[in-house]
Amino acid sequence: MSFAYTIPLNAVAFQKLQTPLSGQTIRFDIQQRSTGLYANIWLNGTMKVAGVLCQDRTWLVREAYFGFPGDFTFVDTQGTSDPEYSALGTRYLLVYQEGQNV
Repeated sequence: MSFAYTIPLNAVAFQKLQTPLSGQTIRFDIQQRSTGLYANIWLNGTMKVAGVLCQDRTWLVREAYFGFPGDFTFVDTQGTSDPEYSALGTRYLLVYQEGQNV
């Protein structure tokens, strides 16, 4: 897979971040729970995806009807494990691919 942009994350169990992508404002709420890492994703101030489980190399949005200009996935740079918070931004990268699912 080739990715257009890596979204910077911190190695903390709960974080909110906002970034401009493809002319849109994207916000992420990322939270570690006992059952995995989960994300809420906002597009221009409206929550579009809620409580999606973050897995290695699995698209988070998946459907064009949400209106995102692309899609997001986590990539394990050292294997194929699902992400967990203590290695976000280093081992586990959140990447954006413009045009995915459009």
